[in-house]
Amino acid sequence: MTQRSAFSSLFPGQCAVALLASALVVPAVAQQAQSTDQPQSAPPAAASSQQPSSASTPNTDKEGFWGHMNPFARKKWVKKRIDPINDRLTELDQVNAKNAADIKDVDARAQAGIQHAQQTADAANQTATAAGTQAQNANNIAQGASGHVDQINTTVNGLDQYHQMSDLDIAFHGSNAMLTKDAKGQLDTMAANLTGHQGYIIEIEAHAPGAGATGIQNSQRLAESVERYLVTEHQIPVYRMHFVALGNAPIETAGADASSKPERIRTSSVHLRLMENSLAAQEATSPHGAVSN
Repeated sequence: MTQRSAFSSLFPGQCAVALLASALVVPAVAQQAQSTDQPQSAPPAAASSQQPSSASTPNTDKEGFWGHMNPFARKKWVKKRIDPINDRLTELDQVNAKNAADIKDVDARAQAGIQHAQQTADAANQTATAAGTQAQNANNIAQGASGHVDQINTTVNGLDQYHQMSDLDIAFHGSNAMLTKDAKGQLDTMAANLTGHQGYIIEIEAHAPGAGATGIQNSQRLAESVERYLVTEHQIPVYRMHFVALGNAPIETAGADASSKPERIRTSSVHLRLMENSLAAQEATSPHGAVSN
């Protein structure tokens, strides 16, 4: 029996521990030996680095520990990966700038369109207001014209509508057609009040006793005497006087009973009636009251 086997037999547990320790120590020693070998080989590399080298020789030592261990950490690799992202970001910035410019342009055109529409609406409102004013004026003119037409119709309808305003009796002596002083005074008063008036006429009825043609001729001379005096002395227009010679025709008394007989003519006289139509109402004055009994 050798010494080793004897030792193993004497100390079997210690042998197992020793084997385990030797298994752990051998790799450590080998690693230490490798690390000690590297510094010894380093000087030639360092010496070679001190020697002049061409500019084309790349310096891989700048990559450092992480350049050897992690190639993803290299600057060129990172730049190669980042450049497309930067380009995309730049493109997005340009797109955003273009969109902002487009939005600003659309907003400006929208504001211009709104302002133009507002101006058009204001102009239309002013036109509508002016049209309303013109329509109101036209309505007022139409109402005025309608009132004027109504007034004209009233005037036309009243052209032949005369109303008695007053009357006057002139007495004569028998068949003598000479006007007395009292008769001339009555005619002078009537003519003075009629000067400058319009819309009136004077009806003259002459009566004289006597039957047949004699009475008619006598009454005609009386009416002509009154008419002649008014024309020559007071310039009363002839077209405003109308006379009729009635002779001894009976006179119906106003307000008399229908069953009573008309009054017989016993004296010579001329009866004047002042008549006025609607035209007289348009004048400043009218002959109303110009003649009194």
